Amino acid sequence: MASTFTDLGLELMATGENAGTWGNKTNANLSLVEQLTGGYNSQAVTDSGTPTALTIANGALTGTAQQRVIELTGSISGNRIVTWPLLTENFYIIKNSTSGAYTVQLKAVSGSGATVTFSTTDKGYKLIYLDGVATNTGVYEASIGEANEVTLTGTQTLTNKTLTSPKINDTTAITATGTEINYSDLATLGTSAASKVLTTNANNLTTISGAMLNTQDTLTDQATIAWDVIASPVAFVTLGGNRTMAAPSGTGAAAGQFISLLVKQDGTGSRTITWNAVYEFPSDTAPTLTTTANLGDIFSFRYNGAKWLLIGQTLALTLS
Repeated sequence: MASTFTDLGLELMATGENAGTWGNKTNANLSLVEQLTGGYNSQAVTDSGTPTALTIANGALTGTAQQRVIELTGSISGNRIVTWPLLTENFYIIKNSTSGAYTVQLKAVSGSGATVTFSTTDKGYKLIYLDGVATNTGVYEASIGEANEVTLTGTQTLTNKTLTSPKINDTTAITATGTEINYSDLATLGTSAASKVLTTNANNLTTISGAMLNTQDTLTDQATIAWDVIASPVAFVTLGGNRTMAAPSGTGAAAGQFISLLVKQDGTGSRTITWNAVYEFPSDTAPTLTTTANLGDIFSFRYNGAKWLLIGQTLALTLS
């Protein structure tokens, strides 16, 4: 009975076969095993459009698919294909060193088995495995690492991850809470005018390169007018009758805060305001509002931690 060969080209000698040449053939097999497990081949990729066919040479070291590492070389001018013989069951490390921004596909010589493709910009390594199916050999990429592993070029989304020692373009670790990080989140906290810079010098003097604006909010006219001075430090109300101003509301009012209220008479006029005792006026005497219909009065206050002190008033203003 004559010798037979494995799908990777190793010679299987029959009993009593190859008398006198057993040593040579065994040494050839061992050399081929060494090449299959650790050999290197530089393989030029055909640029004609015909697939580059890797080969298995029975009992020889000349097969181009009989090395562990295969480096694909050459200048290509289009997308190219590299094929393996059917029945090949092995794994390879493939390096794409072709020049040109084109794909290189790895597949079996025939059939519709799985394939692996180097993208137009991928000039790196791939670890691939061929399953050796008789008529439909598949080529698979064997990813190293866990599924969804974060890589330099990946697009993974991190959810509920903790950076235990983060450094971002600096040699100093960053320590911050989620709330502190949100202070720079304009989508959460508001918007910033373009190119406006807020700075503080060594003397704690704060400068902003643009105007500061507190948007005027309209208060609801009702028997007792509520005023959240944290949410609406600058406010406006049109009086539709004699009213009472409630004590300012809002969490976080502190000594030194300034607030301003513009009060307008409606089309009838002569409306009055009774101020809560927390508003403090000179000589404990509240001002008399302008009585003329449609005119307005402005009152500005400064908080001392206990009372809102009147610091200025302007009466009888034409507002339109």
